[in-house]
Amino acid sequence: MNVLAVEFGNLFGSLSSFLDYTIGGLVFGAIYALIALGYTMVYGVLQLINFAHSEVFMYGTFAVAWTFVFLHGTDSVSQSLGEALPILLVALLAAMLVSAAVALLLERFAYRPLINKNAPKLIALISAIGASFALAEAMGLRDRFAGWVGLDDNLANYVSPEKARDVYSNPVTIQPKDLFDIGGYTVKDIDLVVVFAALAMMVALDQFVRRTKFGRGIRATAQDPEAAALMGVNSTRVVQVTFLIGGLMAGVAATLYMMKIGSTRQNAGFILGVKAFTAAVMGGIGNLRGALLGGLILGMMEAWGSAVFGSEWKDVTAFVLLVLILLVRPSGLLGESLGKARA
Repeated sequence: MNVLAVEFGNLFGSLSSFLDYTIGGLVFGAIYALIALGYTMVYGVLQLINFAHSEVFMYGTFAVAWTFVFLHGTDSVSQSLGEALPILLVALLAAMLVSAAVALLLERFAYRPLINKNAPKLIALISAIGASFALAEAMGLRDRFAGWVGLDDNLANYVSPEKARDVYSNPVTIQPKDLFDIGGYTVKDIDLVVVFAALAMMVALDQFVRRTKFGRGIRATAQDPEAAALMGVNSTRVVQVTFLIGGLMAGVAATLYMMKIGSTRQNAGFILGVKAFTAAVMGGIGNLRGALLGGLILGMMEAWGSAVFGSEWKDVTAFVLLVLILLVRPSGLLGESLGKARA
C-alpha cells in the first residue's frame, strides 16, 4: 500500500488527488456514455452517424436552464441537491421531452426522406452535418425568438442580442455535499448521482433492447432490415423509436451535465458530441454496453492525462487512446453489433 501511495504521489501528487481525478473522470465518462448511446443506437439500426445528436443534447441543457428560470426566477442562488430536487425533477422531464422532440424532428425531416429514397449513406451524413449546424445556429438566435414571444422582460439577464452566443448559466447553483471519505478524498453527492443515474439508464436501456417487443424489432432491423420487414417489423416505427430513445438518453445526460456544470451555450454540444462519438467507437460502435465502457474509460483516461501531462493535454490523451485502441482492435473493445445482441 505504501509503494502504491508513493507511485500515486509521484504522478498525481497524492492518493487523494488520484481518486479526485479518477472519480471526476468517471462522472464525465458517465455523461459521455449517455450521449454515446444515441450515436450507437442510430448507427446500429441505420448504419448512419447522426452528427446532429450533439445538438439534441445541447437543446436538453437549455431546457434544464429555462425550467429553472421559469420556476425559480433569474435571481442567482446556491442550493443543495435536496433543495433543488423538486425543480430538478421537472427539469429532467423537460430536458427528456425537448431532446426527444428534437431527435424525432431530425428523423422526420433530415433523414426519413433520404431513407425512403434509398439515398447513399454519404448524402445522409452530409444531411446530419447540415442539421447539426442548423440547430446550433438556431439556438444562437434565441434572443430573436424570445422577442417574438415576449420573453425579454422575464429573461432580461439571459436573453439579449449581445449575449445570445455567450455562456448561459443556470440561476440555481447546486452545491455538492460531502458524503464520505475514501483514501483522503471526499465523495460528493452529485458525483454519486451522476454515475449511478447513468448506470441505471444504461441497464434499463439494455434490458429494453434485449427483452421487449420493440427491442426485438430494433435488433432484427439492425441485423437484417429486409428479413425483418418480411417478418412484419415496421422499419419506420423502429427508426422512430431508436431516435426517441437516443433523445431521451441525451435529455438525461443534459440534466446531469447541468447539475454538475451549471452552464451551457449554443455550441456546448460540439466537443461533448465528439467525445461521446469517440466513446461509442472506442467501445464498439453499435454496441450499447460498449458505449458505457468506452465512455467511462475515455473519461478516466482524459482525467489522468490532464493530471500527468497538464490540462492542455486532456483532449490529446483521449484521442490518442482512441487511435491506439483502434490500431489493436478496429471493431472497438466490445465489437458485437446491436443486431447480434443476445436476448
